[in-house]
Amino acid sequence: MKIENYRNTKWFDWLARGLYNTLGPKYLKERAELWYWRLKKWREGTFSNDHYEPFYTTYFDLSQSFYTDKKVMDMGCGPRGSLEWATTAAECIGLDPLAEKYLTMGANKHRMKYVAAGAENIPFEDNYFDIIASFNSLDHVDDLDKSIEELTRVLKPSGLFLFIADIHDEPTVSEPSAFSWDVMKKFKQNFNILQENHYEGHQLYTSIRKGIEFDHTNPAKRYGVLTAKMEKKSV
Repeated sequence: MKIENYRNTKWFDWLARGLYNTLGPKYLKERAELWYWRLKKWREGTFSNDHYEPFYTTYFDLSQSFYTDKKVMDMGCGPRGSLEWATTAAECIGLDPLAEKYLTMGANKHRMKYVAAGAENIPFEDNYFDIIASFNSLDHVDDLDKSIEELTRVLKPSGLFLFIADIHDEPTVSEPSAFSWDVMKKFKQNFNILQENHYEGHQLYTSIRKGIEFDHTNPAKRYGVLTAKMEKKSV
């Protein structure tokens, strides 16, 4: 990935070039993610997580009881405790390369289990999970195709994949796998698409709540939000 994609100002360009050439993109990505969450922690004090439950349930036409006795994974979970609401689930896993760092931000007090791993190498056996979610995380992975292959592998046949993502053309330090609306084509071989929505806006959850449909006839480049509910094919 070219460092030009990261430029905002001349001084940042100079600094980023030096760091990129010396430390590499993986280090920059991890630093950027940690800075983001540490700044959030400083501003908020204690992380809230009340906003997650509706997007796991009512938004995708599911109930809390649907999760009873199910194994659930949030891929790229962050430190907020995204699955704390799922008290009747058999297992709640938060997968994130920075999971161990999150424990020092208060995640050690959560019921859900944090696993330090990337989406490209998920440390679970085939057909393990009943439900996998990726909310604002799939564009953060280093290898998009490998990540999709892995989440497909560990999801049970007829299991659900809940997908929420920013759509943007330009990669960034922390979002190296920028993709278009065509990303859905990567799922069609192994998944039945049960629900798909396209929204206008840059603020992920706010854009979904506003519910303004993305105007694909407008050629202007801009952010959008994609949501999808998919079922893994049995055969």
